[in-house]
Amino acid sequence: MAFFDFPHWQLKSTSSGSGVVAPDERLPLGQTAVMGVQHAVAMFGATVLMPILMGLDPNLSILMSGIGTLLFFFITGGRVPSYLGSSAAFVGVVIAATGFSGQGVNPQLSVALGGIIACGAIYTLIGFVVMKMGTRWIERLMPPVVTGAVVMAIGLNLAPIAVKGVSGSAFDSWMAVVTVLCIGLVAVFTRGMIQRLLILVGLIFACLIYAALTSVFGLGTPVDFTQVAQAAWFGLPQLTAPTFNGQAMMLIAPVAVILVAENLGHLKAVAGMTGRNMDPWMGRAFVGDGLATMLSGSVGGSGVTTYAENIGVMAVTKVYSTLVFVAAAVIAILLGFSPKFGALIHTIPAAVIGGASIVVFGLIAVAGARIWVQNKVDLSHNGNLIMVAVTLVLGAGDFALSLGGFTLGGIGTATFGAIALNALLSRRMASATQGDVAVQER
Repeated sequence: MAFFDFPHWQLKSTSSGSGVVAPDERLPLGQTAVMGVQHAVAMFGATVLMPILMGLDPNLSILMSGIGTLLFFFITGGRVPSYLGSSAAFVGVVIAATGFSGQGVNPQLSVALGGIIACGAIYTLIGFVVMKMGTRWIERLMPPVVTGAVVMAIGLNLAPIAVKGVSGSAFDSWMAVVTVLCIGLVAVFTRGMIQRLLILVGLIFACLIYAALTSVFGLGTPVDFTQVAQAAWFGLPQLTAPTFNGQAMMLIAPVAVILVAENLGHLKAVAGMTGRNMDPWMGRAFVGDGLATMLSGSVGGSGVTTYAENIGVMAVTKVYSTLVFVAAAVIAILLGFSPKFGALIHTIPAAVIGGASIVVFGLIAVAGARIWVQNKVDLSHNGNLIMVAVTLVLGAGDFALSLGGFTLGGIGTATFGAIALNALLSRRMASATQGDVAVQER
């Protein structure tokens, strides 16, 4: 199985509105472009929001998400339909490593970038191991009970940051509540593509309410569009060189564990939808994602991962052609080269961003519980119960351990603690079960 061995995409028209388009099939050019726009919009909300929460340049992150998706396309030989967008798993560790306040540009951005590159390197190495040995060892090391606990711990670790970010004034706090309600109403009372874009659409409504309250009623600070008017339509984004700080790298690198579990679950979902076995491409997908993360971090962008939002779009449209993601990537690259677009993003009020953060961080925590439910994890087993309980408190309490000159933060201790406790306690449970069986046989 050689690299860059691309399929021969067969043309398939969906003008009738029915039929499935397989990964190795293609739509006419116009329909491919339209589907690409839909996928670009689907990834837009989180790909813009996550860099803002970390103090990164969202314009650059969008640009690198497009370039990373193209890299992923080539590494996987054009056989895995996925888009790489900004990963939420980096938010907590980047904030912890840099002490970012949540407002404006992160002054310690270069330190975070070194950690993101280290994470991508570990992720890439895991990908090469998977190419050689398969994925079974990953599933044994990180079963759903572990990945669910770690994901939930990340969400809980971020909770104090979200609340603190909207506690500056009474108006900010209430505006955060309004933002949460806007997103919630979109999530419940809309359908189709609008519902899939609940964060983005909710932010737009919240911004409109904020503008009305500040401009008409004189509450809070009005939105300033001066930078938008002055920004050019096309131009290069600001690049930042990484700094390799050992402590930050130790803190951020463990996110590779989350990315592996996330990508593994996404590709299995894609395999279920398409009816195609994605296991032969799993290692190459990890390598592509890891290299894209390293490339993004090397210039100032965020770490990337495959996107559930795009998987949802595929589930609705039944169009799995990998060429659609090439179109989406090109659209993202064009947006990334527009300073005016970036300036518009920066006009989003801090209170609105804070309200969206509450929702996003909560959704991260709930995603962990969702992993347990989908995989029918049994929390009645004492081993699972203890491991989950300890992991959640380590993450939520931001429990840190000093290792020589390094300090491992709450997310790191939660991740490694979950893996170690599961390995120890699950082995004990297995031995106890075998002992019970032997006694019964006597």
